Amino acid sequence: MAEEQKAEYAPPLFGIHGGTILPDVNVASYNLEVKDGDKFLGDRASKKAIVEILDKVRKPFAKDGHDPFGDRPSDEIGKKELDRALEKGDAEVAGLVHTVIEEFAQEFATVVRRFLKEKAWRDVERIAVGGGTRGHRIGELAIGRLGAILKEEKIAVEIVPIAQDPDDAGLLGAVHLAPEWIFKGYDALVAVDIGGSNIRVGLIGYDRKDAPLFKHAEVAERSIWCHSEEKTSRENAVTSMTDMIKDAIEKAGKSKLKLAPFVGVGCPGIIEPDGFIDRGAQNLPGNWESTRFNLPQRIKEAIPLIGDYETQVILHNDAVVQGLSETYRMRDVARWGILTVGTGLGNARFDNRVPPNKRKT
Repeated sequence: MAEEQKAEYAPPLFGIHGGTILPDVNVASYNLEVKDGDKFLGDRASKKAIVEILDKVRKPFAKDGHDPFGDRPSDEIGKKELDRALEKGDAEVAGLVHTVIEEFAQEFATVVRRFLKEKAWRDVERIAVGGGTRGHRIGELAIGRLGAILKEEKIAVEIVPIAQDPDDAGLLGAVHLAPEWIFKGYDALVAVDIGGSNIRVGLIGYDRKDAPLFKHAEVAERSIWCHSEEKTSRENAVTSMTDMIKDAIEKAGKSKLKLAPFVGVGCPGIIEPDGFIDRGAQNLPGNWESTRFNLPQRIKEAIPLIGDYETQVILHNDAVVQGLSETYRMRDVARWGILTVGTGLGNARFDNRVPPNKRKT
């Protein structure tokens, strides 16, 4: 059968999609796929894994008729509820949640050990852990326990939670996808974070004097759509997303922000230089991996201009973009990575680039 012809697309005027050489870092690896039987190893440290562990831990309580969560399925018990049970529940309930945290941390440690054996992840000095779970107390404790487990085993890697709110980190990292000229005449840009459950769009404000690390960049405006709660199609998802981008552009005008003609997008999967998604987007509605679908081109068609200039779109993997929000905190190490606990386990590994004035001639 003849290979399906790719949809037409216009390449960006600068850079490439899914680039490995960025202004501040080199992307050594992302979306690493390590098999674990007929599944992926990263599935052992995902939201689904937490649900499965909770289900297992609840069974003895249910058998005795004392399940603190009643008859509800474990996938209906949210992380906020687990946080409340940990904080305000009696000793038995808190102990149940602590058991879930411990078992998840042990599974997570198994994943990290295996990753560190991969060529791209060897000699990593620090790993930041992000994703939605990090934004809850149970996630923070699991990250802390993960670090303790690895220290006990004398595995020389530091584990830290991401500094930014996980809802914002995937937006803030988009600043590091933009070319240098963006920061000379503008003080804001649009960022999009596409996940397996939600699509977020934000206006990222930055101080041009804060380049290139943008420690003080902030999300000035944000909107979120939980697409996983609706039976939606790819086309509806793209339309909703571009409508959210248009709203952000309108808000920038009302706020008197000097908005750059640039949209930085993070999306699950392996991103090809032409903006097509090779694989890894299976948790999104519809087929985002089709050769007839080019997300950057679709955004440009919906929003051809921002201000007086042609819209430029750069697409990268969502874990990469979330990791880029940590760039300013990683200047004291050479090799670092990020793991994002979400619908799956996102991952990316970075090498800090040596400033030109410090390179040996």
